[in-house]
Amino acid sequence: MSEHTPKSPQLPALVMTVSDVSRLTHELVSLDNYMHQQKIRTPGQPMAKMPKTTRMLDELAVVNGVNLLEPAAREYLAVFLQQLAAHAPVVHISFAVDPSSAFLQKIVLWFRKNTDPHVLVRVGLQPSLAAGCVVRTPNKYFDMSLRQHLQKRRPLLRDAVAALGKIPAQAPVAPEPTQPQQPAMPAVGQGVAA
Repeated sequence: MSEHTPKSPQLPALVMTVSDVSRLTHELVSLDNYMHQQKIRTPGQPMAKMPKTTRMLDELAVVNGVNLLEPAAREYLAVFLQQLAAHAPVVHISFAVDPSSAFLQKIVLWFRKNTDPHVLVRVGLQPSLAAGCVVRTPNKYFDMSLRQHLQKRRPLLRDAVAALGKIPAQAPVAPEPTQPQQPAMPAVGQGVAA
């Protein structure tokens, strides 16, 4: 690990979800296993191809100022990822449709700036929302969906529709045809009085 490693590990903007942390942990373990195998291999044996790192892992290393070729740096990041998986605050956000990565990144950056620098999100789909989203934290629930907005405004909508009924129509409306009244049928078992 290099001398200028920050005291508090940082999360790059690319690492947004709980799944991202899991993927990074798996990738770091694979890289560490490869490096360990290369150290203990017999000289003269062909080397296995080094696993290619993802952009997320590269960004994590750059943001934290570590070199992934150093065992101490990999251990430092592995411990950080384990702590994230166990203790990072997670915000559950449900959308009507899949959000784009750029949109989700803006949301995550807002949460990290205004709440905790290690916030992760868990994204869900809830088509019944129509538009907007629902945000859940361990102790709060925010429904910012179109469905909720319309439900809150239901009395206003009802009054507006009722007011429309009071406005005279442009063209006369034909009265609805009335059904002729059927004589009442006697109850079963009762005779018709003559």
